[in-house]
Amino acid sequence: MAPPENPNGAGPAAPSDPAQSQPQPPAKSKGKKKDEKKDDDLSEEDLALKEQLELYVVRAQDADPGVQKLALESMRQEIRSATSSMTSVPKPLKFLRPHYGTLKSYFETMPESSDLKRYMADILSVLALTMSAEGERESLKYRLLGSEGDIGSWGHEYVRNLAGEIAQEFQKRQDDDMPIDALMELVQQIVSFHMKHNAEPEAVDLLMEVEDLDLLVEHVDSTNYKRTCLYLTSSSKYLPAPDDMLALDIAYTIYMKFEDLASALRIALLLDNKYVKQVYTATEDLQLKKQFSFNIARHGLAMEIDDEIAADDNDKEALQEIVNNSKLSEGYLTLARDIEVMEAKSPEDIYKVHLIDGRGASSSLDSARQNLAATFVNAFVNAGFGQDKLMTAPSDSSSSGASGNWLFKNKEHGKASAAASLGMILLWDTDSGLAQLDKYLHSNDAHVVAGALLGIGIVTCGVKNDCDPALAILMEYINKDDMNIRIGAILGLGIAYAGSQKEELKSYLSTVLGDSQSTLEVLIFSAIALGLVFVGSCNEEIAQSIIFALMERNEAELAEPIIRLLPVALGLLYLGKQESVEATAEVSKTFDEKIRKYCDVTLMSLAYAGTGNVLKVQKLLGICSQHLEKGETHQGPAVLGIALIAMAEELGAEMAVRSLERLLQYGEQNIRRAVPLALGILCISNPKVNVMDTLSRLSHDADADVSMAAIISLGLIGAGTNNARIAGMLRNLSSYYYKEAAHLFCVRIAQGLVHLGKGLLTLSPYHSDRMALGGLVTVLHACLDMKSTILGKYHYILYIIVLAMQPRMLLTVDEDLKPLSVPVRVGQAVDVVGQAGRPKTITGFQTHSTPVLLAAGERAELATEKYIPLTSVLEGFVILKKNPEYNEE
Repeated sequence: MAPPENPNGAGPAAPSDPAQSQPQPPAKSKGKKKDEKKDDDLSEEDLALKEQLELYVVRAQDADPGVQKLALESMRQEIRSATSSMTSVPKPLKFLRPHYGTLKSYFETMPESSDLKRYMADILSVLALTMSAEGERESLKYRLLGSEGDIGSWGHEYVRNLAGEIAQEFQKRQDDDMPIDALMELVQQIVSFHMKHNAEPEAVDLLMEVEDLDLLVEHVDSTNYKRTCLYLTSSSKYLPAPDDMLALDIAYTIYMKFEDLASALRIALLLDNKYVKQVYTATEDLQLKKQFSFNIARHGLAMEIDDEIAADDNDKEALQEIVNNSKLSEGYLTLARDIEVMEAKSPEDIYKVHLIDGRGASSSLDSARQNLAATFVNAFVNAGFGQDKLMTAPSDSSSSGASGNWLFKNKEHGKASAAASLGMILLWDTDSGLAQLDKYLHSNDAHVVAGALLGIGIVTCGVKNDCDPALAILMEYINKDDMNIRIGAILGLGIAYAGSQKEELKSYLSTVLGDSQSTLEVLIFSAIALGLVFVGSCNEEIAQSIIFALMERNEAELAEPIIRLLPVALGLLYLGKQESVEATAEVSKTFDEKIRKYCDVTLMSLAYAGTGNVLKVQKLLGICSQHLEKGETHQGPAVLGIALIAMAEELGAEMAVRSLERLLQYGEQNIRRAVPLALGILCISNPKVNVMDTLSRLSHDADADVSMAAIISLGLIGAGTNNARIAGMLRNLSSYYYKEAAHLFCVRIAQGLVHLGKGLLTLSPYHSDRMALGGLVTVLHACLDMKSTILGKYHYILYIIVLAMQPRMLLTVDEDLKPLSVPVRVGQAVDVVGQAGRPKTITGFQTHSTPVLLAAGERAELATEKYIPLTSVLEGFVILKKNPEYNEE
């Protein structure tokens, strides 16, 4: 604010210019003279303006109403026509400041209900902009007393200031139960002003403050609805519940109003799918419905297409086929052929032993553990390609590549993982997958049968089928006597039907849970399978069964390391469901003290996973800051919980990385062991350099558990990216740990993950329903105690990660769903929320022709006018229709 002026001086330019006092030396050039003249004029003009305004102030207090009116009118003109630079106060306001007090006191003496009093109130309201004391809200007070004129004519700054004061006043009136109608009228005016002047975010902010977002819908028009909705959806991440859902709800309503159905569907999927059917029924266009079905399939939503959605049976079948994801394998292989990576890779191609110099390069021991590692690497690298060099190699060749031979190069439970790896290689291709796995079901070796059952679950993961072959096959084996076969069948069901909430499975698996004869492992895996199938369903009955199973365990069983998966199974039922978990969390406080805290923390961290809830993160940080005696394990899940809650949005993730750095420096050993895994899930399939460096440092840590977790996490952050730097780190680690079998196993698994699907897959769980996150959470909790799970005999838990595997592709197809190659620009996505105009949404792009791969944080847009995409976000399958207005040059 400018200092109060000296009333006798002439405005700011009081010291008279040297130009007047001295005669001009002739040496000066003409240009200079002009400039000085200008200065002079300004100060005289200002002086005149100031005297003029002072006169108006005196006149405004005149006894004659006519004189008063004229003075106020002129004052009003002056203020309105004054323009100023962004940084300074407009001149009339500046000169009127000394008189604000006089005018205010005169205003009080004016007769009520005269027009002049209202005029005066308008002027005072504007003056209060620069004059009123903090928290007085005088601008608003006089605005409400003033005339009902157009609010925008006083300028943007005035409107903004009013909006701020309204928000404060609204809070106060709410607390004091005073009427708010007058305020709401003003709000209407301000919102329509903001919407007309491209200030959508300010309109939304004001409406959020006065808790009336519904007003938006009538003020949005076709030019600004996209920007409004973008602001609503991105701010919903930072709002407390239930406001966040309300914001999304309004965005959905606006999208539906302007018939942007594809965007409405995206919001509907965020809103727990309650509007999905409405979006379908809002259009008659079959192509659009196909596009929605692709989006739903990518999201992993189990949905029945009924008569309301498509009346014609052929259409219904076509749509159901897409929703069942049966096109996925075909599309993925199209992408692989286009990028020319069809050729099968062997684990040796991944290890690249020849690049490592010195020790460890020559360790060609045929140990069972090395073969087990090779099984996993082979499964991860050739995932979904349908061919590899270990399991599917032609059996007539005399080489050791024949699948039968490879199977028996593994020890007992290693054979299970080897047989299951066939399922991973044939991922999403149910027909040939079931055919090839069938021969192992007739084996005499229980481990091989168990692996084949798990493989059947993996093959059908994320791909639904009307005749449910997996259910038919696996149900036969679920009550066999052999424990391994039962586990294979149960886990297979869990993976095959994750997120489908199938009722038949509830009854079967709950009986296994309630059966006192079941061994601990069978119990735990049936709980996990139930958790995955009913992920995020808040199903009370299942929660009850798992709670009873937990309560009935005796001391010895509670000491088993694998027991930690029971609370995880319970948490999966409430994944991302926030406060719905509270009743169950209360019950968990009654458990045996060995597992009580573990259960409490796990439930909380899963229920708030992906919500970015700051309060819960603080609570978990508090748990991590306690120093405990030995034997307490619940800090591990607390650390993972911080990452799970914060992972959904950029800002939270960055802050979480910094908090985790602190925990590394000050935390106890059991906290440090979980930190690498937490970093791994925060940046999953998104190798950020700072996280990569931290993990690289931790991978040489003195504590074996910390270093193993760091090695696995290097694999997670690089999952499916083929990141050369991580691959190099892992090669060096393999020679560094060449004598440590356990570490070497972890290095191999990480190498397999980095080259997941030869770099065509991602593990990022954001675009899908909760099952992907559920799968990752289960694997991470198992990794909290590697020695007894993944390095023990439960290594097949690693296959649960298949739930999060998705091709990171953009495949464009024509209206007959045949692949169509068009040019697209792929670049880093830019956050354009709340920016003016139509800013570019991607930066540093390259133009490729589809199909293309999208890395983390990348976005694609069509580089041709010839086709119109049926969805605004290009990823997965996108249907293009010809642009009728396009004419070739």
